[in-house]
Parts: sequence; C-alpha cells; structure tokens
Amino acid sequence: MKLNQIFNTSNPIIGVVHLLPLPTSARWQGQLKPVIERAQQEATALAAGGVDGIIVENFFDAPFTKDQVDPAVVSAMTLIIDRIMNLVMLPVGINVLRNDAKSAMAIASVVNAKFIRVNVLTGVMATDQGLIEGKAWELLRYRRELDTEVAIFADVLVKHARPLGTPNLTTAVKDTIERGLADGVILSGWATGSPPTKEDLELAKEAANSKPVFIGSGANFDNISNLMEVADGVIVASSLKRNSLISEPIDPIRVSQFVEATRQVNLLKEKEKALEVDKIQVKKV
Repeated sequence: MKLNQIFNTSNPIIGVVHLLPLPTSARWQGQLKPVIERAQQEATALAAGGVDGIIVENFFDAPFTKDQVDPAVVSAMTLIIDRIMNLVMLPVGINVLRNDAKSAMAIASVVNAKFIRVNVLTGVMATDQGLIEGKAWELLRYRRELDTEVAIFADVLVKHARPLGTPNLTTAVKDTIERGLADGVILSGWATGSPPTKEDLELAKEAANSKPVFIGSGANFDNISNLMEVADGVIVASSLKRNSLISEPIDPIRVSQFVEATRQVNLLKEKEKALEVDKIQVKKV
C-alpha cells in the first residue's frame, strides 16, 4: 500500500487529536459534549494548519487497560470520529490505547477511516499495564472478515515499554512486516515526546523492504529536518500544542509552521530522488 493512496502525498504529516477522558476512564467528567467540542476544535486546527492526515487517540484515558477497552469507549470514539470526518476533508486514523487494535479496526470499518495505529502487533512487551502480547493473527483475520482495506501502521519496540528478551531493531522491523503483515512501521523514542534516533530510522528503512517508516513521537522544530531525511512520514502531537505542552490544545499557528518546515525537507528529498533518477538514466544511455 502506497502512502499517496491514503494521504495524497508520499511523505505525510499526521497530526494527533488527543481525546479528553472518555466514559469509564479514571478522569471521566461525566459529560461527552466538552470532549466532542475539543476534538472538533483540534481537528479543525490541524486541518487549517495543513497536515495531511489526523489520528485520534483516547490519550487522556490513562491509566489504560492493556487489551480490550470498555464498550462505552468504543461507542464514544465512534461518535467523535464520525463527527470529525464530517468536519474535515482529511484521511483519519485511530489508535485505541493501550493496545485494542480490534476495536480500532471495528471503529475504522464503520466510519470508513483509513488507517489504525497498533502499539504491539507482534512480540511481547513489558509495559506499565503489564505484559502485552501482539495479536497480529487475530487482527489480520478480523480485517479480512470485515472486508475492509484499513491500513495497519504498527509500532516497533513501542515507547513506554521494554521487549521481553533483547531483539534488535532490524529483526523487530522485519518480524512486524513479514510475519505481522503491517502496512508500515512506526519508530518512537523511549517515551511520549522522545524522538527516535536518525540511526534507528536508517536501520528501520533498510529492514522495512519498501514499507513506510514513520516517526512516532518527539518530532519538533529542531529535529524534523534531520529525521525526515530518512523517514517517510511523521506522527506529531506535542510540538503542535500551545507551548509544546501535552495537556494544552493544538495551536494552529504552530501547526502551519511545523508543516512548512517539514515540507521544505520533503521537497529537498524529492529533488534528490529526481537527480538520482537522472543520473541512472544518463548511465544507461
């Protein structure tokens, strides 16, 4: 699956809508209306700033359950995402934290979202929710059962977690794509707001065998030009918020500035690719 089939660009910038606490979460405030209004405001700010896509997460539902979320969360997310999709003309994705990929796939198929993010698709990770096991077998068969083409973008050695054993990054990327059948992989740093290294992105690109590699956290105005030299796309949240604070709402001015900085890098990449193609053609002649 090519990224431009989903995002109309081969180097997408995906902004994140962090939902306020949902029903049954520890900090749920008892009213869904403010949650919907904030989500709509943030989606509008992202669209106005020029992102290529949006991913919606139940981020403020922490502490998370490690597997299946409550049906009320699924219902609320379905309603909110449908509202967002009727408000902005952008491809939308879903991440149901901590690792409820099946619910994310169900929501996506109902509202016609384009992709989901899966924190643990293959392997076993030790997390603050306990041991989380990948369920690629279940998820891929569920996608087929739903008869949907929702793309699966999977984290590799996901943040806020440690793998059981010591698999290297190359092996983890290959397993996620070749055995887990992910449509793309996501690399993050060790925690929210922490970026992957350029060296890790290079290793992932080499192992991904033409599948897209995303920056999953920590992208900011200082490092985006360096990281996007390697990565195919970026998922960004904190840097787009007021004062770069995760609890603050999205700032449309910061969105437009980040988009402009990232697209400058992407433009240079396209020019370099074109030059390489020209050189190859000249050699053939």
